Parts: sequence; structure tokens; C-alpha cells
Amino acid sequence: MKSIRCLKVLLVFLWASSLNALADPVSIENLASGGAKTRDLQMSEMGEVLLGGRGGFFDLGFYYTPAPSQLKLQSPYGEHEGFAFKHHLAGFGSGEIAKDKHLGFLLWFERSGWDGEDFILFPSYNDFAVSRSVTTWGLVFTESGLNVTAAAGMQHQNLEFVGDIYPSESDSLVYSWAHLRFKRVSVQGSAYKTDWRHARVSLDLESREIYGGAGSGITTYLPNVDLAIFNREDDDDSLTVSWEQNLYNQQWYGEVVFDVSNGKFHSGALKFYPDASRMMAFEATCLRREKKNGHEDYLWGGALEFPFLRFAYNAAYDYENFFGAKGTFLVEVQFNIGTIDNMLFSRGARKSAPMETIKLQNKKNAPQEDKTMSLTPSSTDGPSKTLEAKGVRYEKANGAKGGN
Repeated sequence: MKSIRCLKVLLVFLWASSLNALADPVSIENLASGGAKTRDLQMSEMGEVLLGGRGGFFDLGFYYTPAPSQLKLQSPYGEHEGFAFKHHLAGFGSGEIAKDKHLGFLLWFERSGWDGEDFILFPSYNDFAVSRSVTTWGLVFTESGLNVTAAAGMQHQNLEFVGDIYPSESDSLVYSWAHLRFKRVSVQGSAYKTDWRHARVSLDLESREIYGGAGSGITTYLPNVDLAIFNREDDDDSLTVSWEQNLYNQQWYGEVVFDVSNGKFHSGALKFYPDASRMMAFEATCLRREKKNGHEDYLWGGALEFPFLRFAYNAAYDYENFFGAKGTFLVEVQFNIGTIDNMLFSRGARKSAPMETIKLQNKKNAPQEDKTMSLTPSSTDGPSKTLEAKGVRYEKANGAKGGN
């Protein structure tokens, strides 16, 4: 028995060692650009949540990488063991202030970077550490009768700590943002002082049952197209177009992203959701990478997502939003849930969770109560009587009437 345990420990050690040997270190450049990517990711997620414009949403999560050699830092001084981290929290809630008029508030927060120790609340801040937070907040107004949502607010980027090896940047940046949706068309943008930073136009043409659309049929196969342009400070403007397509029954999806600026394929994904509420997901991805020497290669990977855990290896999402993490398994402890009209679902869902759908259907198909109760005894029991909700009306056998 003891030998079996030792063998298991050895296998786990060899498996972890092989992952560390394959893993690429994160670069200073990716860590320095983390703020811009986080700001865009938060705006993209908010746009997805505001497709309904009302109800509520909650998100909480963080990445877990147990080994300090799993995501090393590559600097001019060599490779340094430590931990890349990302802690995120988001919430949205709204209430009806008048008929068909809803007022809400949203808050997105993320803290990310690299440090010598794995932490949630208390970092170590070693010489090569970097830690920044991005907070996005705003007010949301929705006119559900016209199917219109307008939102605006501020975005704050704060540096907690930056080692000397990183490029210098402002300790605190404040951006303004706005979002407008009319039915299935959304427009959003952000600016720093008088300089715009990004603009996005989204056409969410696919019919979604949770927002009053069809649950099946040809309209569920309409595409969702997203066009985004970014005003980069030290580079040319970047324009990307993404196309999301329902392939089968709002469970199988294909997604392709093109970098229009250089006319090249950027990334693609094949995704499977066992249920259209998107509580679970399985995906395979491909990402085109450009190396410094001018050569290109393709990074293949995938991810498994469950209600409280997400497992990923070389997934395009993690490579782009977690400092270029490559060649190692990642575990994200996460949970997100949205609600609208008593329905529960995960972000980006097409239908409500199965149990909630059944409850709503049973309630909708339940027979209506009859407010008028009629008691008609047989002729042998005496005169007929009728009971109504407003009172009692009775008739005598000889035809004389009595009132309430």
C-alpha cells in the first residue's frame, strides 16, 4: 500500500515537471500591456451582459497555478520563479423605476500581475513584481418597451507596485466610457481625456430565448459580428472583426477572429455547450502567433469549463488575457451567474438553466383559477344556488329572486 502511494507521488511529480519543462515564461512586454487588455475585456463582458439591459449578474474568480516554476518571468536578468495572478469580481443589478423603465449600476474589478508569491490579499512585492488593478463602473438605463439600453461611466487603472525592469507608466489613469444598444445593435467606446482609446460595434443577430427571442428555428442561426478598433499609444491602430456562428441547436458554435489591420487570421474556436444556458463548456482553439524574428506559428489548445472550475491548456483566451500563458495547464476557480425575469444563466447564454425553464413552463401552462364557483345540486336537493366572488345570489323554486 505504501509503495502504491509513493508511485502516485512520483507520477504526479513527473507530470508536474513535464509541464514546467514545456511552459514558456511570461514576458515583460505582456505584463506591461496587461492593463489595456483588461480594460477591453471588461468592456466586452459588460456589452454581453447589457444585451438584456436589466436583471442582474455576478462574477467571481481567480487563476490558480500551484508551482512557482510554472509561469516564470523572463527579464534581462534571466528567468525568475514566481506566480502570475488574476483576481476578478463583477456585478450588475437593476430595478424598475417606472413601467418598462429600469435603472441599474454595474461594477467590474480586476487585479492582475506577477509576484514572487502566490496570494489573494497580501502580496510580497519582490524586485520583479508588477501589480495593477482596473475598475470599471457606471449607470445603466433601459427602456424595455423600446428595447433600448444606455450606459456610461468611468474606468480607473491603478498601479500598486512596479519593479524597475518594467517600462514606466502613469500611476493612475482615468478613462470615460459609454455604451448604447438598440435592439440587436450595440455601440460602445472609451476615451482618455480627449483622446479616444477604443470603439466597438456589435451586431447580435442571433435570436436568444432569454431576451424574448425564439428558442429554435432559422433566426437562431443568424451570426453575431463584432468589429473593434483600438487606438494604440505606441503603434498603429488595430482593427479586428470576430464572427460567432451557431452551428447546431445553440450548443455547437464556431468563432473566428480576423486582424483586419494586417489582413491575417488571428484566432478560431470550436465550442460545445451541453446546455444553451452555458453553465458548462468545452472548446478547442487555435491562435496565430507572431514571433520577434518575423516567423509565425499556430498555438493549439482548449479548455473545459464547469460551474466552479475551468481547466485550460494553451487556450486562446488565456494566452491573450493571462500574459501569454503557454505550455502549462491552468486552473481557474470561477463562478458567474445572470438573472432576468426569474431565469438563471451564465454570461453569453441563449436560454435559461434547465430547472428554471421547467418552472417557468409549468407556471405558464398552469390552469387559471375560476373566480366564480357554481354549486348545482340535483333537483331532489331543493332549489338551485349560485355562488359568485362578489357575493351570493340565490333563486327560489317559484322564480322569486333575492339580492346580495
